[in-house]
Amino acid sequence: MNTEETIISFAKKTVNEEANAIAHLEQFIDQEFAEAVHKIHQSKGRVIITGVGKSAIIASKIVATMNSTGTPAVFMHAADAIHGDLGNILTDDVVICISKSGNTPEIKVLVPLIKNFKNTLIGITSNKNSFLGKEADYILNAYVEKEACPNNLAPTTSTTAQLVIGDAVAISLLHLRGFSSRDFAKYHPGGALGKKLYLRVHDITANNQKPTVTPDASIREVIVEMTEKRLGATAVTDQQNAIVGIITDGDLRRMLSTNTTFDTLTAKDIMTPSPKQIDNQAMAVDALEQLETYGISHLLAAENTKYAGIVHIHDLMREGIL
Repeated sequence: MNTEETIISFAKKTVNEEANAIAHLEQFIDQEFAEAVHKIHQSKGRVIITGVGKSAIIASKIVATMNSTGTPAVFMHAADAIHGDLGNILTDDVVICISKSGNTPEIKVLVPLIKNFKNTLIGITSNKNSFLGKEADYILNAYVEKEACPNNLAPTTSTTAQLVIGDAVAISLLHLRGFSSRDFAKYHPGGALGKKLYLRVHDITANNQKPTVTPDASIREVIVEMTEKRLGATAVTDQQNAIVGIITDGDLRRMLSTNTTFDTLTAKDIMTPSPKQIDNQAMAVDALEQLETYGISHLLAAENTKYAGIVHIHDLMREGIL
């Protein structure tokens, strides 16, 4: 077997072993799991998640997942906790302690201190008979038969199992809270999903220039307006600022290809009448849908029948919507 085949073989074996271990976790989702999640949901405090070593890294990721799905959470390293960080724990907080063995020295020191504070303690461990397993108010079983590591030493399958249990808790809480995609967007305003859910057309048009000409404007005036405003198009509006047409770079090219002279032409002669429009208060993702549906690059925005600006497909790309 060559080197590449060996790598593929070991990689597939790792994936299959971890996948089988994760599938096995389903049998551990029981009444105690439900009670623990319910306890967190009813709590008026936060969730403090702690661990040491690789479990601490998993704890930090679960904290991030909970915070982004509506459950306030704080990471506390177990080693730091017994050197001052216990002050992070408030009266109503629920503490989740993650440890594969449940018997590490830091855990044995930390758990009694948490119990003295009268906080609810939830353990995520592979060993229900461990110190953590016996002292915790609730145990979430993350048992795995062995690590994917061929020496059964490096935390691999076990940390994956901890992460999955943590995700199961977070998603259960998400459902209990009725946490919606719009709620998710509030916590991810800079992400593409967040922008799809909150970015409106007026957020884009407000930052763009608003090229406009009258129907009787000369071709020279049209070209100057489009050049100065640099959006590749201009709206054609009447005296009441209502949209009557649009002129794009493509319209100018077609004019040049079909006319030997354009001295007598005006905006209304080359514009596209009754162009596609969108309400300035509409969602930006709706503007994208129109642009894609009609195969166009520009969309005019209107507010109370008045011209409000232009949305270019490049605007949506820049915002990460596309």
